[in-house]
Amino acid sequence: MPRTLVTGGAGFLGSHLCDRLLAEGHEVICIDNLITGSIENIDHIRDPRFLFIEQDVTNYIYVQGKLDYILHFASPASPKDFENFPIQILKVGSLGTHKTLGLAREKGATYLLASTSEVYGDPLIHPQPESYWGNVNPIGVRGVYDEAKRFAEAMTMAYHRSHGIDIRIVRIFNTFGPRMRLDDGRAVPNFVRQALAGEPLTVYGDGSQTRCLTYVDDLVEGIFRLLVSDCQEPVNLGSDHEMTMRDLAELVVRLAGSASVIRGENLPPDDPKMRRPDLARARERLGWAPQVPVEEGMARTIQWFRERSARS
Repeated sequence: MPRTLVTGGAGFLGSHLCDRLLAEGHEVICIDNLITGSIENIDHIRDPRFLFIEQDVTNYIYVQGKLDYILHFASPASPKDFENFPIQILKVGSLGTHKTLGLAREKGATYLLASTSEVYGDPLIHPQPESYWGNVNPIGVRGVYDEAKRFAEAMTMAYHRSHGIDIRIVRIFNTFGPRMRLDDGRAVPNFVRQALAGEPLTVYGDGSQTRCLTYVDDLVEGIFRLLVSDCQEPVNLGSDHEMTMRDLAELVVRLAGSASVIRGENLPPDDPKMRRPDLARARERLGWAPQVPVEEGMARTIQWFRERSARS
């Protein structure tokens, strides 16, 4: 039975990964300090192979016994978090990565780093291949997350080159689905919350900036394929179906059956104007491409938020 540690395992993505790893026969240790994660995301797990530890991974990590895999997903990750938890984001990207890589070295574990499309910043080329070095403002509000992840990638590669650690790096593009925080400040939960409440949907600028949205099930499939592959280069995972923020807002209003209107506000600083991954490496090395259409995934997500709101 593989034994796997997931940091940030009570978060949106981490909790879905815990589910998938358990389904694949892994024993799973989930570590989370619950700054942005939630016990509610893992409360459904009743498997004796699952262990939750509440801990900040920037501190010393002790895990008894063997570890086959470490997936480092701990980090606040929304625009709101960039302002609320800037130092924690920088620490988990640097100290947290250092601590978990040290543990991987000690245990001889394969190490998978959750990186992000934010390493490309406000890109000057489109779509973005893994070979693109990015266009990042290191002192902007978003810089704490961008640079934390860029440093984490550099640290991961240094451990790979210096200590022979078996590593994987996934650059995650915009992902959505159940278990997102309603108040996390990202477009999908913002739009869904506003639509369900009948409030105006907030679109920044003229809404022409683009994103490619991936349903969480597709992303988890790609991450698992990467984990069990032999690919030690960064891999983009995300949808390459590009849509504007205004189109997304209109889709949410329609699927939610809402009477909400769309209202424009000033564009935040350093907000990327376009995002689309080059998926050639993911297709070639992992045989992966997203399968769930945005409309289908959004309908599932809206239903989950509707049910959750009814319970609370």
